[in-house]
Amino acid sequence: MKQEYQDIVLQACGASSLHVGAKIQTLWSGYGEIVRLHLEGGERPSVIVKHVKFPADAEHPGGRNTNHSHLRKVRSYQVETYWYQNYFTNQGCRIPACLAAYSHGDEMLMVLEDLDAAGYSQRRTKVKDGEMKACLRWLANFHALFLGVAPENLWPVGTYWHLETRPDELEAMDHPELKAAAGEIDRILSGCRFKTIVHGDAKLANFCFSPSGQDVAAVDFQYVGGGCGMKDVVYFLGSCLEERECEKRVPGLLDYYFCELKQSVGKDVDFSALETEWREMFVFAWTDFHRFLLGWMPGHWKINRYSKRLSEEAMRKLTKQL
Repeated sequence: MKQEYQDIVLQACGASSLHVGAKIQTLWSGYGEIVRLHLEGGERPSVIVKHVKFPADAEHPGGRNTNHSHLRKVRSYQVETYWYQNYFTNQGCRIPACLAAYSHGDEMLMVLEDLDAAGYSQRRTKVKDGEMKACLRWLANFHALFLGVAPENLWPVGTYWHLETRPDELEAMDHPELKAAAGEIDRILSGCRFKTIVHGDAKLANFCFSPSGQDVAAVDFQYVGGGCGMKDVVYFLGSCLEERECEKRVPGLLDYYFCELKQSVGKDVDFSALETEWREMFVFAWTDFHRFLLGWMPGHWKINRYSKRLSEEAMRKLTKQL
């Protein structure tokens, strides 16, 4: 790590020295890395640094290294930096504190609170019912907190698969009916009355758990922006549940999410109307992500009979509306 970057970290944290610890992960398509820095002489024992460096030749796993793809990623890191510096949550939807941010040329640096040290040291690849509910509770609190808030300097429409930002994947789709309906599905979702700010990439891997699994914090806000809360919910559920589990477990988990949302929204919100609208949006939100997968990775495990059934239901609803 460059000395100037080390100096930024030391100054932000009031530490006297640091050493670079383990690399937590390489950023998507080789756009940098996330590392843990161990500190001495300050109040914090460690911090997380997200170091973005735009590569000359990105390594997209799908081979789609277009200029459009590159510009989307650049914008995503700009959005994430702005989010961490200007938006704040509460304990009900915990995120890491941003201690410093720096941008110069083709590099960006975000110095973030180490959530491991803050009590969220656990990661999950499989979750029990209580752990799934902890994540849904986080989403409900997050959506309630930002209900009606305009996504200033974030993505106008959140989620990394938003139709407008994914023309390459739409073009690659081998599903004529859904391809033709993609625009109308997007208009329905974007036209909902009750809008919030969505995380935009609320998969299981982006939640950090307490040892008990009952409390969570979330990371990775590259695609945070405006929209219907159902987009986060369907993406999270799809990241946890296999095909055979969806039919059995999704209805109850949806009920739990809305129960938590009701407790979190303000008294001035017409919750009955909100719940009615967002439940109606569920099938369209699921189909919207299914549309993206069909163009991005047609062999993905999430393209299953449950997703196909919901997309067929969404298409029938569209037909009735026309």
